[in-house]
Amino acid sequence: ATDNNYVPFEFIDQGTDELVGLDIDLINAIAEEAGFDIEIEQMEFSGIVSAIPSGRFDIGIAGMTITEERKENIDFSQPYYDAGLILAVLEGSEEEISSIDDVDGKTVATRVGSTSEAYLEENTDANIEAFPEITEAYQSVLTGRADAVLYDKPNVEYYAETEGGGEIVTVGDLLQGEQYGIAFPKGSELRDEVDEAIDNLKESGEFDEIYNKWFGGSE
Repeated sequence: ATDNNYVPFEFIDQGTDELVGLDIDLINAIAEEAGFDIEIEQMEFSGIVSAIPSGRFDIGIAGMTITEERKENIDFSQPYYDAGLILAVLEGSEEEISSIDDVDGKTVATRVGSTSEAYLEENTDANIEAFPEITEAYQSVLTGRADAVLYDKPNVEYYAETEGGGEIVTVGDLLQGEQYGIAFPKGSELRDEVDEAIDNLKESGEFDEIYNKWFGGSE
């Protein structure tokens, strides 16, 4: 089971109308490495979280954060992606803003109602400029109306690598660090097989190839 609305992990390619993303490439590589066949079913993320414990699906991969609450009903693979919030600035201004400690008094763009907005409110004295869509926040930095943008690391990195054209760069440490894992029903024997496959993919370099394809740099 997977979602289809979380760039760049799983989303519909507008040009081909096909499901693509890091998670899709990864699960296919894992299946080939482990020697089992998979059939991918798309559904809303919340449905995946509730369906995995019931055994309706053997595997769930959807940029799912490993949490203590979820671990009560779900077994997770080893973490395969470090998520969280990351700050980004216009290339060339890294010396002025090199971390979240430098944003007090600066204008920082983000998305309305996001964990990033809450983080800025609770931990900084920045002038917060929150937009309905995160792409508007990136544009605010590109046009010089905002000094920085704070949002989810995978989305920031993907935008910086693609639409940002290299003009936006990330700075500072990962904030509110979280990790993504592949989900299984409790007691699933597949978990050990998948963990072994991930280890083999990392050792062979294929894991880095998949990561680089979507983010342009290795973890």
